[in-house]
Amino acid sequence: MKILVVGAGAIGGYFGARVLQQQRDVTFLVRPKRAAILAEHGLIVKSPAGDVTLPSPPTVTADKLGGGYDLILLSCKAYDLDSAMTDIAPAVGPGTAILPMLNGMRHLTMLEERFGAGAVLGGLAGIATTLGEAGEVIHLAPYAEMKFGERDGSISPRVEAFAADCTGCGFDFTASPRIMQDMWEKWVLLASIAGSTSLMRAPLGAINAAPGGTEFLAGIMAECSSVAAAAGHPPGEAHLGRLRGMLEAKGSRATASMFRDILRGAAVEAEHVIGDMIARATGPVPLLRTVFTHLMAYSAERVR
Repeated sequence: MKILVVGAGAIGGYFGARVLQQQRDVTFLVRPKRAAILAEHGLIVKSPAGDVTLPSPPTVTADKLGGGYDLILLSCKAYDLDSAMTDIAPAVGPGTAILPMLNGMRHLTMLEERFGAGAVLGGLAGIATTLGEAGEVIHLAPYAEMKFGERDGSISPRVEAFAADCTGCGFDFTASPRIMQDMWEKWVLLASIAGSTSLMRAPLGAINAAPGGTEFLAGIMAECSSVAAAAGHPPGEAHLGRLRGMLEAKGSRATASMFRDILRGAAVEAEHVIGDMIARATGPVPLLRTVFTHLMAYSAERVR
């Protein structure tokens, strides 16, 4: 496949580098400043799975972007989605598949409205990465996983083709016949962990050790799960068991990228991850509403 990776940041940079490392046809859509850095220093990945430096990876800027791409891997932050859709528009042809790696569900509607439902796959990434001061991709933990599939549950030729390109690239991947369920389960996990650690400004273990902390974590997981169930995607018992184990782990230093974004004064995906879940709730979700108020207050103060 001819693959366009939008950005060469923490997520797109990691997965794109691993696929490009296996000599697949990958081009990174980047800003001019990032293109200059990649041209001079290469795409650098520092990872427990093995470091790699890819000299002068193929890049293109939005003003020079053309068509002919089979798949667009979209891994921007939710608050950058509008500009990303404008940037990728010249690359989207009748047969182009868009594979978003964003959290939540709101982006699916936005992409459908712009490019049509048939162009949009379901997908998710499970990885902890960040960008270093020199622009290198830093992989923070050994795991790296990608799931993708048609939203109707079929395994189409384009899904099979992308799975073939992922083979041997050094990360786990699944061409999933239940990608919508996978995405809802990840959203429940993310909203529970991001919401709680961002509100409490502490890792999960510290929240557990605080008076009422264990009950708070159980409550926010229950609220998120109830929203998923109302949407027809109740989290499976195995998934809930794993999430419960993460939330209850004594001494855990686990946080979420949203919490780390707050610590460095960055923008957060409050409306996409928490606000949209509240909008889909059919019952009371007081803990999520408290989290959302907190995040929006932070966002307002950050802008001010």
